[in-house]
Amino acid sequence: MANMKAHKLGWIGIGRMGYAMAERLAKAGCDISVWNRTRSKAEPLARSGAKVVDALTDLAGCDIVFTMVSTGKDVKEVLFGPNGVTSKGKAPKIVVDSTSISLEESAEIRKKLGEKGVKLLAAPVSGNAKVIKAGKLTVVASGPKDAFDAVAPYLEAIGQGVSYVGEGELSRIAKICHNVMLGVVIQNLCEITVLAEKAGMKRHAFLDFLNKSVMGSMFTRYKAPALANLDFHVTFTPELLRKDIDLGLSAGKTFGVPMPVTAVARDRVQALIDSGYTDQDFSTLLLLQAKNSGTELKPENVEVSDGLS
Repeated sequence: MANMKAHKLGWIGIGRMGYAMAERLAKAGCDISVWNRTRSKAEPLARSGAKVVDALTDLAGCDIVFTMVSTGKDVKEVLFGPNGVTSKGKAPKIVVDSTSISLEESAEIRKKLGEKGVKLLAAPVSGNAKVIKAGKLTVVASGPKDAFDAVAPYLEAIGQGVSYVGEGELSRIAKICHNVMLGVVIQNLCEITVLAEKAGMKRHAFLDFLNKSVMGSMFTRYKAPALANLDFHVTFTPELLRKDIDLGLSAGKTFGVPMPVTAVARDRVQALIDSGYTDQDFSTLLLLQAKNSGTELKPENVEVSDGLS
């Protein structure tokens, strides 16, 4: 087992995802210091063994600093801003960024860090806070191989595994491809679930069969309670999904890859947004599919496993 205190870690960003990820590192026994714009949100992590710091510059002496914030602009601010990590001339050896940002922003941040002698590992993740707590988060990473080798034990402590896909910003492309598949699969899952119901099946019974079959997956199991019981608490909004599908279609044009199925899924997500579902979960595509199929769904109010617990 890796020595979890081999490096001094810093963590920036304690949102729902960032909190759960940093908590797993703290509970794994890592030497970790955390910073969040609103300090009170980070303070409960002290109970798990983390140190809460007041200033970003307090993290400059760390070996590895993780960033999990909202946008590329935020990443640049916390690293290079007037009060950023590197603002007093000192810098960590490696920065690991798990924020969802564009390839262009990632490349710009990599260049700026490189000028300061810092290596960037781009490390987008797949999952949400509940997935993290279940230990099933997955990570895709790209950047210098030696940086990945140093960081891998910590990424593995956060979830169930990490994949290294090469140099530069390749992990950003991998995450875009992943989320394109998310859009296509949820649309198809909603289509066949409504088809099964209109043919006379209970949704939960159909999903139970599907999830036990070769076509079942962690994702289809995870979404089964929402589709059966119409519990659409937000894990990912339609607008965020549309953004990632658009990034995928744009990459398809850049690399000359036709993506006809993706284009249809994008149209359905746009229709969902146009129907006013902007602040709900993307799995409300089920309701749109039902409406277009001339049927109204009711919650089945049955216990359905999400496969996470």
